[in-house]
Amino acid sequence: MTTRSARRHALPLVLAGAAMLMALTACSSSRDTSSDGAGPTAAATSTSTSASPQVSGSITVFAAASLKETFTELGKQFEAAHPGTKVTFNFGGSDTLAASITAGAPADVFAAASPATMKTVTDAGDGQGAPATFVRNQLEIATLPGNPRHIATLKDLTASGLKVALCAKTVPCGSAAQKALTASGISLTPVSYEQDVKSALTKVELKEVDAAVVYRTDVKAAGGKVDGVRFPESAGAVNAYPIVALKDAPHAAAAQAFIALVKSAEGQKVLTGAGFLTP
Repeated sequence: MTTRSARRHALPLVLAGAAMLMALTACSSSRDTSSDGAGPTAAATSTSTSASPQVSGSITVFAAASLKETFTELGKQFEAAHPGTKVTFNFGGSDTLAASITAGAPADVFAAASPATMKTVTDAGDGQGAPATFVRNQLEIATLPGNPRHIATLKDLTASGLKVALCAKTVPCGSAAQKALTASGISLTPVSYEQDVKSALTKVELKEVDAAVVYRTDVKAAGGKVDGVRFPESAGAVNAYPIVALKDAPHAAAAQAFIALVKSAEGQKVLTGAGFLTP
């Protein structure tokens, strides 16, 4: 065989070897790109993780007294949905809670019973973002079981000898009651002004007063301990409840997750089931 003939027979073998080497190199490059995190799969995973921050830690929620039953239930749901988290509540008059927050009390979330008390916090720059209204609430007269004084209207609260408790005028339930009384031209002097709606309701439950102006949700939560009397003037004094995450919340992601639960279909089911009105 001549030298030229030998080269002609060897050429296909060289070309085949080169093709195999190129295929192996491409395969190795693909594996390297995937493993070092620069490939599309790694990038997508990174984006997905950053879009869903992990919910962890303990959060403190300052909430209006009228939210005690519903928020306690939602707190349990939250902890069940996010194992390892803990929700601690501070319930009270919205004005007192707002003052505590602006004075530096550590908290992650504030849920108020009126926009006015929420404004105290946001005007001080202690809110994170804009507050969102999540429910509304309407007033009702709570009486002793069986309504022995036969209270049927708001004006009946002015009857001689009748003992009535109201929320303090600075508290949302008290402010709403005053608005309804003023609109009706009724002057009422209670035997006591209470610092939150639960305290006013307790006065009736303990039979220390004959009646108190509270929220419908409080009458419902009391069960058979009181009777409720609705009055038309309450329609003009409905309170909106706003909620906001607080600035410098230690666990911001958990705070936002709790607010999301409150506003969700599941949260609204708990709230409206307790007698709250939709936003």
